[in-house]
Amino acid sequence: MRNRIVTALLVLCAAASLWAHHSTTAVFDLSKKVTVTGTLTKVDWVNPHIVLSVDGKGNSGAVEAWRFEGSPPSWFRRVSIGRQDFAKAIGQTVTIEANPAKDGTLYAYLVRIKYEDGTALEIVPDQK
Repeated sequence: MRNRIVTALLVLCAAASLWAHHSTTAVFDLSKKVTVTGTLTKVDWVNPHIVLSVDGKGNSGAVEAWRFEGSPPSWFRRVSIGRQDFAKAIGQTVTIEANPAKDGTLYAYLVRIKYEDGTALEIVPDQK
């Protein structure tokens, strides 16, 4: 009986940590937005989430290395957005709107990306 209780507690703890990992609101402040303009330096098209790296100028004028997390690659494929849609802009200036990390680091949840040619990808279209 004791083993069953311990097993049940371990399963509940594991489920809670999985929920926290997949909870955007646990890491990012969805009530706030940041806009960063800079050079797209890297696209990590990996599970569990894609990550874009951008060197952008901060308020002080100094270059800051930002990271923007997006949905998993499988989600992007379902909405007809591929790695090439991001990779084509490596080395170019992009403007990204995102929800900032709650801890104040240069990390944010990708909402929208606009390219030099004026085209844009709406990643989270309900956040205008």
